Amino acid sequence: MTYVEMPGAKVPIRMWTDPASVEEVALQQLRNVATLPWIEGLAVMPDVHYGKGATVGSVIAMRGAVCPAAVGVDIGCGMSAVRTSLTANDLPGDLSRLRSRIEQVIPVGRGMHDTPVDPSRLHGFATGGWDDFWGRFDGVAEAVRFRHERAGKQMGTLGGGNHFVEVCTDTAGSVWLMLHSGSRNIGKELAEHHIGVAQKLPHNQGLVDRDLAVFVADTPQMAAYRNDLFWAQEYARRNRSIMMALLKDVIRKEFRKAKPAFEAEISAHHNYVAEERYDGMDLLVTRKGAIRAGAGEFGIIPGSMGTGSYIVKGLGNEDSFNSASHGAGRRMSRNAAKRRFSAKDLEEQTRGVECRKDSGVVDEIPGAYKPIEQVIDQQRDLVEVVAKLKQVVCVKG
Repeated sequence: MTYVEMPGAKVPIRMWTDPASVEEVALQQLRNVATLPWIEGLAVMPDVHYGKGATVGSVIAMRGAVCPAAVGVDIGCGMSAVRTSLTANDLPGDLSRLRSRIEQVIPVGRGMHDTPVDPSRLHGFATGGWDDFWGRFDGVAEAVRFRHERAGKQMGTLGGGNHFVEVCTDTAGSVWLMLHSGSRNIGKELAEHHIGVAQKLPHNQGLVDRDLAVFVADTPQMAAYRNDLFWAQEYARRNRSIMMALLKDVIRKEFRKAKPAFEAEISAHHNYVAEERYDGMDLLVTRKGAIRAGAGEFGIIPGSMGTGSYIVKGLGNEDSFNSASHGAGRRMSRNAAKRRFSAKDLEEQTRGVECRKDSGVVDEIPGAYKPIEQVIDQQRDLVEVVAKLKQVVCVKG
C-alpha cells in the first residue's frame, strides 16, 4: 500500500497500485473525492480506472453521507460462482452446443424473458421472500414504478457490456460456473433518478464535481435513496441467483449421464453501499468496482473474456476497509479499444474459448484490460487465492 497526499484532501489516499500508473483523469477524480467534507477514508484498488464521478476500483468511507454516483448506475452489480462435480474430462471437444443452450435460456443484451421466471419451478431453488421483495417495489421512487413489468421480465437476464456467463475449469480440472451481472435497467433508472435529486440539493452546490453530489443523514432524500438502493441491491442478488439456477439446469440436461452436483454458491456485490464500523465510527462504505474481503470471506476477481479469473478469500485488511479489487480493470476505454483492435485481434486473444468473436464485442477484448495476474499480485495483503479458473465458454451480451 502507498499513502498519497494531495492538496486540499481531507484524508490521504491509500493505493494498492503504483500512483504513476493511474491515468490523470482518474487521479483527478480521486483528488475530488478526497476533498469532500464528509469523507473519512479512501482506498484505491489495483484495478482502478476512470469512471463517472468516482473512479471504478475505489472504496469510499463517509460519515453521515453517501454519494450515489460513487455506487455507479448498475446498483448491486456483482459476481456469482459455483464449483461442480464435473471435470474437464466430462466436457465435449466442441463446446458450441453448450454455449448455444446457455444463450437460449438466459437472455443477453437488452433481452428479457417473455414472461417472468417463476422461482418455484426452478430445480432445487431455495431463495424465498419473493412476495415481500416485489411488494416493496410499491415503495420505490414513483418515477420508476411504471417499470414494474419490465423489471419482472428482466429478472434472470444478463445485460450487456462487461457482463458474462462462463463455464470454467480450475487448475485441478474441476468445472465451475460463473456469471457477472447486476440490477439491469431498473437499477440504472433508480440510480439516475437519485443522482438527479442529489445534484439539486443546496449542500451540493459548489462541489468541484456535480457528479459527487451526496445525500446526508437524517433527511428524507437520504431515506428515500437508501430504501431504493437496498431494494436494487437485492434485485441484483436475486437476478444472479435466478440466472445461476437456469445455468445449472442447462448443465444438468447437457451432462445428464454424469449427474452433476453443485457446491455452495459464492456471491459478491461490487457496486454497493454497506454500513460498517471502523476506528470506532459508524461509516457508510461505498464500493464501486470493489468487493468486500473480510477475514475468511470468499470473493471473485475476474480477468477478461480470454484470461481467466480467481476465487479468493479475504484477509480482513482494515486499511482497505476490508476490500479488494473487483476484476482486472480496464486500461483503455471502450471507444479506444474499438479504434485499436479488430475482430481478428479478438479471435486471436480468445483462442481456445467458445465465445463471440465479432466486432460487437471488440470493446471487451482482453487487450483492453489490465493483466489479471499483476492485479492479484498487488493485493496479496488483501486476499489469498483459493482457485485459479480459465474459461472455456464465455457468453456475452
